[in-house]
Amino acid sequence: MFFNSLSYVVFLFIAVVACWLLPRRWGRAWLLLASIVFYGFWKVEFLVLIVFSAFVDFFVSLRICDATTQRARKMWLCTSIAINLGLLVYFKYTYFIFDNIGALGNIFGADWHISLWKITLPLGISFYTFVSLSYTIDIYRRLIDPVRDFGLYLTYVMFWPHMIAGPILRGHELITQLKRGHRFSIENAIAGVKLIITGLFLKVALADQIAPLVDSAFSSKAEILGGLDVWTMAFGFGLQIYFDFAGYSLVAIGSARILGIHFPDNFNWPYLAVSPRDFWMRWHITLSSWVRDYLYLPLSGARYRDRSDGGIDVQIENKRASKQMLTSALFVSWFIMGLWHGASWNFAFWGVWHAALIYIYRYTKSRLDGINEQAASLIGWCFTLPAVMLAWIPFRATTLRQSFELLSKVIDPKTYLHLSFRENFYLIVFLVMIGMLLGAFLVKSDCPLLRRPIVRRTAETAVLGVMIYSVFVFLKPVSQFIYFQF
Repeated sequence: MFFNSLSYVVFLFIAVVACWLLPRRWGRAWLLLASIVFYGFWKVEFLVLIVFSAFVDFFVSLRICDATTQRARKMWLCTSIAINLGLLVYFKYTYFIFDNIGALGNIFGADWHISLWKITLPLGISFYTFVSLSYTIDIYRRLIDPVRDFGLYLTYVMFWPHMIAGPILRGHELITQLKRGHRFSIENAIAGVKLIITGLFLKVALADQIAPLVDSAFSSKAEILGGLDVWTMAFGFGLQIYFDFAGYSLVAIGSARILGIHFPDNFNWPYLAVSPRDFWMRWHITLSSWVRDYLYLPLSGARYRDRSDGGIDVQIENKRASKQMLTSALFVSWFIMGLWHGASWNFAFWGVWHAALIYIYRYTKSRLDGINEQAASLIGWCFTLPAVMLAWIPFRATTLRQSFELLSKVIDPKTYLHLSFRENFYLIVFLVMIGMLLGAFLVKSDCPLLRRPIVRRTAETAVLGVMIYSVFVFLKPVSQFIYFQF
């Protein structure tokens, strides 16, 4: 069941109304049942896998809490990590591992190819694995107390708005709200509906309309493309994936908000970032903070944090952490984060690309210290935007070879002399980019006229009307969200 489908609208209406009407003591059980039904629309048999994974972490968390020695606590934590990552590696990386073993055999003139049975990637496994791991690790770190009600814990893991593609919530962020229960609130209902409408608009009216142009461009042969073509492809896909994933996140946040449950933001105008570090404080915020707290900071020898604000490259106050340690932690974390997105060297390259951007930023930011703040921000934005957009080439390309072929066009001046696409592709990408920047200006502007309540209310009503109309016009073919494949 996709968020951008009529079936989800019906499901959400029934789930919300029933949740409001049921007594509070039955509300949590209804949320769990609704979450099971939501996931069961995809494949019922994989519900067993989720329940098994959740039970392992529920059981292990109790053993960690009750253990009397540090050795026993570590043993139980390692058990949870091994089982969770073992399932993730089996379902997501088995083909990748054996394909690379076969390729390595070819180098040595040996046939190491192994025929494998069909493995179906469970929907959302990357996300609910991170949710479960963060819970047991937080128990080990004594940040939270374990839940002793398996139904409550399973609801935390399976709560449908965040289960498939995030936001990735920590235990203390969601379990506390599930314990507290929920009551009908007209303010939450209105706010949630607005978020859902905005999210659907971003998905069906923007992302899905750009997608055919981007797909056609990336199916072109690299040898016929020029440098400007590749830049247009990079910006086109960058806009598509932003609207697609930000749209999903807004529908997820809005669905939870109607139920009185607050999720942290997952995007904050990332293409306005003035540095690579700033970009990852704005893009997929809950994932970047997860990688920071459970991978980057531990590898750096620094103290973890316990909140879902973004940013992987953070200021670390740790005299024991050498520059080499920080650099190694940065590149290892980003390499793993890249592979988390997909079982392909393309994604690993994408991760290393962002690590390199942050590394460069670390050692050049001091040169801007004496410059006017606004000028420094403008210079930073002019560097950051093209750098992160160009990084979408390996993310979207089908092979690492295609990535290098496309990127080679960017650094070859001779290729800029011809255009390979129809004019509307360049024009649409340009206009959408300008429109996004204009929208950000209007939302963030401090202009007194724009801040007047009557102007704000009128503009909001008009924008919502356009969004609703656009959703009805474009919500015809149901297309999968990009991040569902991860």
